[in-house]
Amino acid sequence: MDNQQKIKTIEQAKSLHWLNTVRHFFVYLFLSVGAFVSLVPFAWMIATSLKSLAETMTSQFLPKQLMWENYVIAWERALFSKYLLNSFSITLITLAGSLTFSILAAYAFARIKFPGRDLIFGLLLSTMMIPAMVNIIPNFLTVTWLGRIGPIPWINNWPALTVPFMGSVFNIFLLRQFFAQVPDELYDATLIDGGGHFRFLLQVVLPLSKAPLMVITVLTFMGSWNALAWPILVTNTPDWRPISVGLMNFVSEAGQEFQLTMAGAFITIIPVLIIYFFTQKQFTESIARSGLKG
Repeated sequence: MDNQQKIKTIEQAKSLHWLNTVRHFFVYLFLSVGAFVSLVPFAWMIATSLKSLAETMTSQFLPKQLMWENYVIAWERALFSKYLLNSFSITLITLAGSLTFSILAAYAFARIKFPGRDLIFGLLLSTMMIPAMVNIIPNFLTVTWLGRIGPIPWINNWPALTVPFMGSVFNIFLLRQFFAQVPDELYDATLIDGGGHFRFLLQVVLPLSKAPLMVITVLTFMGSWNALAWPILVTNTPDWRPISVGLMNFVSEAGQEFQLTMAGAFITIIPVLIIYFFTQKQFTESIARSGLKG
């Protein structure tokens, strides 16, 4: 009887192993197909950036001769050196302001009790349902008015390109959810040690929230780096225009020069790829945690 049970157990184990193998095969097959589909546009962009103008009009995927000079022409014609510096300045200012205000607001909503806290937080979340395009005109009128009464002009300057994006509701919501999960016992220990909210935030809460901070960093960087409609609206000279606006220089009356556009696009996404490469571990960890915890 014991031998029969052992044989039955071994057969069940083999059956489960076979089912797991088949399941893993289809999972990896699905992920491989998805990765291939995602990489095709990226590969097409690189291949097109190395073609001649005539080859971009054909259906061939790979160029007959690699035109590396397209990157030099794109860099010089689009003033990428100036636009790249502008984009880094705008992105870093926006990122610093967004992290500062989001952290302070999220901590207040998560750890400090004040009258109307839940109501204010609910109203803040409700603004996420408003389409971004609806806010363009009110934001433009606001920055125009602030530029008239302030010491420096906002239009065609860095304040109009950065300040409206320093208060992200999504960033506040994400950090608030993580800050609220920090045990109250740690705050009590900070009080016993002679500290307060500010010390608790800097020495306890922030070190425990590296994953969501990395997510906010990546998303804010990408959003500010890829912005196009708003910079065109609030700038009228190249002084503060970002690199995304520089890509428009490849559109002329004769048509669009696709090989230069793709070369410029590849140059544009390199900083984003570098940022994601160094933060992908924390980025995926934060997504996994936010899916498991309430």
